[in-house]
Amino acid sequence: MLLRTFGWSFGITAAGLALAGILWGWKGLAIVAILSVLEISLSFDNAVINAGILRKMNAFWQKMFLTVGVLIAVFGMRLVFPIIIVAITAKLSPWEAVRVAIDDHDRYEALVTNAHPAIAAFGGMFLLMIFLDFIFEEREITWLGWLEKPLARLGKLDMLSVVIALVALLIAATTVATGVPVHGGHGTIDKGETVLLAGVGGLLTYLVVGGVSGFFEDRLEDEEEDAEDADVSASEGVAAEGAVEPKNGNGVSTGQVVGLAGKAAFFMFLYLEVIDASFSFDGVVGAFAVSNDIFEIALGLGIGAMYIRSLTVFLVRKGTLDDYVYLEHGAHYAIGALAVILLVTIKYDVSEVITGLVGVVLIGASYWSSVVRNRRLGEESPQSDEDKAEVASGV
Repeated sequence: MLLRTFGWSFGITAAGLALAGILWGWKGLAIVAILSVLEISLSFDNAVINAGILRKMNAFWQKMFLTVGVLIAVFGMRLVFPIIIVAITAKLSPWEAVRVAIDDHDRYEALVTNAHPAIAAFGGMFLLMIFLDFIFEEREITWLGWLEKPLARLGKLDMLSVVIALVALLIAATTVATGVPVHGGHGTIDKGETVLLAGVGGLLTYLVVGGVSGFFEDRLEDEEEDAEDADVSASEGVAAEGAVEPKNGNGVSTGQVVGLAGKAAFFMFLYLEVIDASFSFDGVVGAFAVSNDIFEIALGLGIGAMYIRSLTVFLVRKGTLDDYVYLEHGAHYAIGALAVILLVTIKYDVSEVITGLVGVVLIGASYWSSVVRNRRLGEESPQSDEDKAEVASGV
């Protein structure tokens, strides 16, 4: 299973490193390898969050996530997106932005770095909303109960997460967004308006994509429940004679239910891609500390992104999130920390080492807490050999 899930990642790593060695020599190979490790370390919490969503999808959409999703992540977010940002912020034509990226690495680095406040505000607000909606949701299993239970009660107030996110954005726009250093040390600039507009864009993107995805997901669950009820009725001989096409309790045909499932999965897929984009922002900008060659950055971060996607599918197929129930909690806390860090980086430099370590520590702590919980539950409800045999036989 490990080879089947990570096989493409291993193959692309070997091909990517070989290509880097051919094109840029040993130095280029080392840079690509470092960037790959950087992306993996910064985005491990992304894999856990993605797995929580991907496990709701069928095998087809999981394959889409590993194929089309990878193309979007590698070529879209790591290669095309920075060029689009440069074109918009520097008011260049797309072709001129491409020329700068290929021929003038120093200017390209400066333009991307100067666009960082807008990128950080957009991504920071999107990730902050994910964290707030998680922490304000009432759930049966809590990791830090002393914190999560009171916040869940507060979460009953409508739109509380949106209000808090907007307050955080206003604080960022009026504090860290003022006096932002210009790349190269040539004075400062006020980015308050830019941060405010980009942050509102991130918030609206979350509300639209997440809202539509949640709507279709809820509709799908309702239709599936009605379809199950209809099947039970049919098996008891209650179904009407002469029906051309099976219908559920609401009069919706089976074909319509299948179509609804496709819509739900499609919008969840879009939601996953936006989450990945938000996670990739800090990696793309941070990569310039290692290289300012657009192709080295795209190749290195692309290899790392492939591993994150493979790890996501691995977590889903192994049922890891069901076995270690606090992992999602740790990942969401890591998302909250990353959102705050992104807003801070509008003005101040934060080492990628710190960003990566925060996520690793939080997820590691949640994993260990899950292990302790599983051991405690095992000790509290021991099974005899006879009980285990009955469970295994399905009795």
